[in-house]
Amino acid sequence: MSGAFLISHMPSPTFLPPTVAPDQLLPTLRQQGYAVMGAHSVAQWLGPATVQGLHDLAQLWNDLPADPHLKDGGRYRRRRHGSMVVGPEGVRPVPHRAHWQPVAYNALHGGMNRWFEPLPSVLTEHPAWQQLLVTLAACVTALRGPSTWYVEAHPFRIDTTDGIGRPTPEGAHRDGVDVVAVFMVARHQIKGGESRVFDAQGPQGQRFTLTEPWSLLLLDDQRVIHETTPIQPLQPEQLGWRDTLVITLRSGGFLDETAD
Repeated sequence: MSGAFLISHMPSPTFLPPTVAPDQLLPTLRQQGYAVMGAHSVAQWLGPATVQGLHDLAQLWNDLPADPHLKDGGRYRRRRHGSMVVGPEGVRPVPHRAHWQPVAYNALHGGMNRWFEPLPSVLTEHPAWQQLLVTLAACVTALRGPSTWYVEAHPFRIDTTDGIGRPTPEGAHRDGVDVVAVFMVARHQIKGGESRVFDAQGPQGQRFTLTEPWSLLLLDDQRVIHETTPIQPLQPEQLGWRDTLVITLRSGGFLDETAD
């Protein structure tokens, strides 16, 4: 795997994200199946007011319920889940629904309806949230062509309650959608949590660590697979955590038990 190497004052070496400017986001996504933007570029892409609104909403990650479905018995993941449809008319909420993935995409938790607590209205009704979804949908439309986008949103907190936290316990995977957006929200007193992206059809890969709040990793889910390495606390007995917002966009409908 490749990655620009940075020696820093962190307790472990960090590979710098291969960031691009907003005008290179779509060309880079088309060329290699993924693209990364730093926080400054995301602010340009979404607009400073939108990013400020997202920063203001980051406190909501302190109120995520525990994930009741972890098959490895862990207590390290907290999350919510929400679904909506984004089209030419804007963002339309849908009734709260279960999150479902086929076993082909999630060998650990696939094939089961997983119900999580819904997104709070203070998030879904915020103008910054609406603008975020509209901007993402416009990007995916430019990549794939006009469509109605079926969107699922997952605010995650992975912590070190068990001594180690696993952002992707299912391993390297695809999500069965068109595009996956991974926003870094916060890192607190942890090491690890390295993003890894692989060409789905070959050995090529990239590794890097997202550290900036509201930096973005955008993935063409049909071309790449991805994972995040486990996290550990910087100091023994001191709780650490990694907060992210994962948003998936899919044409044709939501993934459910009747999906192909």
